[in-house]
Amino acid sequence: MTPTGSIRKTKPFAQRFAAGLALGAIAIICVAGSPANAADDKMTPIAIPAQPNAIVLDTGPLPNATAKESWHSQYGSVFARNVTVATLTPFLPDPAKATGAAVIVAPGGGFRTLSMENEGWDVAKALADKGVAAFVLKYRLNQTPEDMAAFEKSMAEMFSGVAARRTPPPGTQDPSTFLAPQIADARAAFALVRSRSKEWHVDPDRVGMVGFSAGAMLTLSTALYGQDAKPAFIGDIYGPLMPVTVPADAPPLFVALAADDPLFGAPEYGLVTNWRTAKRPVEFHLYEQGGHGFGMYKKTTTSTGWFDAFARWLDMHGYLKPKG
Repeated sequence: MTPTGSIRKTKPFAQRFAAGLALGAIAIICVAGSPANAADDKMTPIAIPAQPNAIVLDTGPLPNATAKESWHSQYGSVFARNVTVATLTPFLPDPAKATGAAVIVAPGGGFRTLSMENEGWDVAKALADKGVAAFVLKYRLNQTPEDMAAFEKSMAEMFSGVAARRTPPPGTQDPSTFLAPQIADARAAFALVRSRSKEWHVDPDRVGMVGFSAGAMLTLSTALYGQDAKPAFIGDIYGPLMPVTVPADAPPLFVALAADDPLFGAPEYGLVTNWRTAKRPVEFHLYEQGGHGFGMYKKTTTSTGWFDAFARWLDMHGYLKPKG
């Protein structure tokens, strides 16, 4: 059954969130990322990869969508766009080392594309290796031109326009409206994991979420507006850190960001401050260098160590061992 119900609104946060989203919409790897093989920046269309373990979520097709899902390669990684039907792909740990904890992984890409490998599959494999069940969420995206050249042109135009204004485009003032499909996908992902928790050897009370860039925005929105999702913990990896109203039961928060991030590296860390003021657990890693979109790429900057720090944080909170 598809999750339904209204999403709680907070007007000041909605406006700040929209500003962050406007910039996040250009935060795809092709514009802002700087992996080790950055010279390989050409987008090359590829066939949709086989995804035999992907489970279709029950949120239905994206309303009024006409463009078909397509994939491309770049930087030696793969990306999806025009996703109209959401899926969830499990990456389960060896039963001998399973801890019972689980993480839903939300790749980034400005809600126009998804970095499925660098910010999805590779993250999930690393979590499973730690004994944590991981589930990559391929959430529905805003439509883009099907032709690759037209897509690249549209992104360049949006980048130049939004970057110059640093303000949200007209009509994008309420995240509960323009993120409603993605929040519904996240809620459905949590519902599916919990409904099959026995089969997947997952503790339904120990399911968290980690997201990258736009996926970080979705992760935060799921924690704030996701109603029944209720992640046990959340990870915000190079997402905007604008101030929010923190609920009394806000989950533990892990944040990683590079100071030289061209989108979100400005000294605006209100999210962290608000979490601390609310006396909710928060850990913040501000790396000197790393840019945007570093994900699981191996770079010479210390930002490469974010995953090890995240794993230690999970361990500190008891998620890398079975619940006693």
